[in-house]
Amino acid sequence: MGEKNIWERIKDSSNCRVLILNLILTLCLNLLLEFTERRSVSEVFSFVQERTFVFLYNGFIIFLCLSVVFLVKKKIFAYVFITGCWSLVAIANGIVLSDRKTPFTAVDLTLVKSVLPILSSYLEVWQIVAIVILLVIGVGGLVCLYLYSSEDKKFKGVFSGFLYTAVTVVCFCAVTYVGVGKGMLIKKFDNLIAGYKDYGVAYGFCVTAIDTGIDRPINYSRDTVKGIKKKVKKAEKKQKQSEKTEDVREPNIIFIQLESFFDATTVKNLKVSEDPIPTFHKIQKEYTSGYLKVPVYGAGTINTEFEVITGMNMDYFGTGEYPYRSILHKTTCDSVAYWLKERNYESSVIHNNNASFYDRDAVFSNLGFDNFITIENMDVKSRNEVGWAKDSILTTYIMDTLNQTKKKDVIYTISVQGHGDYPTDDQSGSPITVSGEGMSQSYLNQFTYYVNQTREMDDFIKDLTDKLSDYPEDVMVIAYGDHLPGMNLESKDLKTNSKYETPYFIWDNFGYNKENKKKQSGKVEAWQLASKVLKEVGIHNGFLNEYHQTMEEDKKYRKNLKLLQYDMLYGSNFVREGKKSLEPTKINYSLSPVEITEIKEDRDDYLLLGNNFTDASRVFVNGVRAASKKESSSVLEIPKSAVKEGDKITVHQVSVTNENITLNQSEEYEFHKDKVRLLYKNLYDE
Repeated sequence: MGEKNIWERIKDSSNCRVLILNLILTLCLNLLLEFTERRSVSEVFSFVQERTFVFLYNGFIIFLCLSVVFLVKKKIFAYVFITGCWSLVAIANGIVLSDRKTPFTAVDLTLVKSVLPILSSYLEVWQIVAIVILLVIGVGGLVCLYLYSSEDKKFKGVFSGFLYTAVTVVCFCAVTYVGVGKGMLIKKFDNLIAGYKDYGVAYGFCVTAIDTGIDRPINYSRDTVKGIKKKVKKAEKKQKQSEKTEDVREPNIIFIQLESFFDATTVKNLKVSEDPIPTFHKIQKEYTSGYLKVPVYGAGTINTEFEVITGMNMDYFGTGEYPYRSILHKTTCDSVAYWLKERNYESSVIHNNNASFYDRDAVFSNLGFDNFITIENMDVKSRNEVGWAKDSILTTYIMDTLNQTKKKDVIYTISVQGHGDYPTDDQSGSPITVSGEGMSQSYLNQFTYYVNQTREMDDFIKDLTDKLSDYPEDVMVIAYGDHLPGMNLESKDLKTNSKYETPYFIWDNFGYNKENKKKQSGKVEAWQLASKVLKEVGIHNGFLNEYHQTMEEDKKYRKNLKLLQYDMLYGSNFVREGKKSLEPTKINYSLSPVEITEIKEDRDDYLLLGNNFTDASRVFVNGVRAASKKESSSVLEIPKSAVKEGDKITVHQVSVTNENITLNQSEEYEFHKDKVRLLYKNLYDE
């Protein structure tokens, strides 16, 4: 009789209704999540058709969440809450993807606290008020729904609901086991963008929620770290004894991170009409060179950047994690900038894109950089077909930095010209052409566009190294691709047999890398690159730098590296015990300050004459923004009605992505009518 009652409770009509409703909501939410990711109905259906198991598995994740409804009396409340949460994930992902390239992750939720203090910089007051009102209504609505919504009158207890849920959990675990075992699901994806597209939004979001940071090593303790430090110091002392005095230098060091850069002639079955990167190849033949093992493919520039700057290995972080978007918002991190501060170097980042791209404006102070020169303070005159600033502009700002700073420089240059997406329209007028069997014309058009961009990037390398050849100080240039372009290439399509390898070279104007090419060339991990460069010139500052230079042959090299990374970022920082903590730097956004030198009158307008005006220059009168127009890098135009006697005028360099944020500004210029002169010649010509 008991068994009959159990069976009757399991097949109770109310439970069957819940099951059917759960299946319907699962399908709807799953489709909504994928649509906000792909923004195309046809792409969603292609995903469902081509990766059916993955789509169903994502549905299973949502269905598992909805199974909670079986356990509660307030079923309406549970449905609203659960479907509301998944709907918010879908909406947030759609909004985030419209503003940045990477999708919405669980890590983004942890950044809310750091965003709140600067919310007024991103939103208008009425927008903030509207959000607060909506939040109050939402929370209030949920509370009211919980208090006053009807209960399931046929609810007999949690037993049958528990059975439904237990069966769901067991089936989910079984499907997960099979999916991972058969390779249909992966435990860790190294490209967040591709991960969401290939494995679904629900799966991607859950993975970023579960797998974060660096797991605490079992043997982590003060004594373990102390033992590693003692071992490193002993090895370093031995290394210094064998080091020749003439090998120790303090050159200016310039990293050139080339966006999506690689040698297209290494693609099998792709024929390129001429060498797209002749300068790069020439330097590779004459100087230290090889292949750089990078952690990402097709996107995720900042993870290659993170590895090079910090000497840390991304393998030990969570699935698809970007430390720039997680831990580096909260803490300082050992880096090449901090290492070289001990040698009195000044550190700069130069990037021909906006300061907030990939949250760099939020993290570079935690990486110890002094200057961050971005497109907001660049007079960009040339862009490519898809709108990215051309890399040729970087030469000017690299040379300016070398000339204007009094100290030795470490400059981290981030290129952008090679960035996708690559146009599929006809490229037949391009200087370099490509062809290939079995490739669609649209794909060949993309590659044609791409190789012509790399030729211009190669020209930038030539121009820079030509100028630095005669520079009066020692200079090293380390150039490499951050990752391969997002062209759906697999390792089997490449002559290098790896889609995670990009070319690099180390060039200098004092002869070391020419004389020692054979000795120094070879494959290198991105997280070893900076230490390799510094070892060449006898610079051993910074513990992680010392570790890489002395422990590479140690059998516990990688295991202990993970432990050290955990200690520095998530643990007790025993590495710096007895030393002063790393302090965030105050970022300077321009070495050539924007300034107003005088004002002239021209019919209905005033012309502000000065220096270093850019497309991001905005005029403020007594702290209030006024209408303005940039005529040239030395002339801004404002209406006469905008100012009156005694007003204080400043020019602000504002963020390209949010004009409410000022990166840097000019000194105040006090307006006096008797000092304004009439315009007698054309001041727009430079």
